[in-house]
Amino acid sequence: MTPASGREPRSLPPGRALIWFGEAIRLWKRGPLAFSLMALVAIVSAMFLEPVPVIGIAVANVLSPLLTCGLLFASLAADGNEPPRFKHLFMAFASPLPAQLAVVLAALAATLVASAFAWSIAGVNLLVPGAAAGEVPPATFMMIFAIYMLASLPFTFVPMATLFDGEPLRTAFASSLRAFARNPQGMLTLGAYMYFLVLAGFATTGVGLVLALPWMAAAQYAAWKDIYGVGAHADARGP
Repeated sequence: MTPASGREPRSLPPGRALIWFGEAIRLWKRGPLAFSLMALVAIVSAMFLEPVPVIGIAVANVLSPLLTCGLLFASLAADGNEPPRFKHLFMAFASPLPAQLAVVLAALAATLVASAFAWSIAGVNLLVPGAAAGEVPPATFMMIFAIYMLASLPFTFVPMATLFDGEPLRTAFASSLRAFARNPQGMLTLGAYMYFLVLAGFATTGVGLVLALPWMAAAQYAAWKDIYGVGAHADARGP
């Protein structure tokens, strides 16, 4: 993959976020079954890994972000001539190790912020498997998850920069931060959209996450494409 030359995030009207949501549904409709199967595998893998003592949560914090990136690859495919396929779930693992590291670090940064917040307000260590089970009141959990979502927004475009454009780690983080700084209202609207999608997924005992995760990933892809002026599928450099 060749690093994108001169691809710079631009400032857009806040109302563009509504277009991202509509685009997400359009992309999802190109392969709802494939999207749902990929989301299901990502959810189940996290459910089985996180309770495992010592290494479970560490492995989950590496595996889950990379699996979730499969939904971004599926969105990229859906935006072109290739339908989303189950194989897209594992495409991040075929990317260069620095790109995989960037994805994991972006997810870990948000996790650490949320963990620090959870410890400060509830004395709960989210980095210990099962520590929060039954201990955190629903209102507190919603606050913690809101902090996690806010903390993740500045790093939204790190996966696209590294996986699609082959940007170095530092460049990818800097670019994503600039994109957030230039579009705070649109990004906060995107965060609110994803926040309520996940809460709806939890409210349905996790079943709704099978829809929520693909819609979130497709909306992030649509935001990246719009903010960075990616005019067509062929303009996004994939592996």
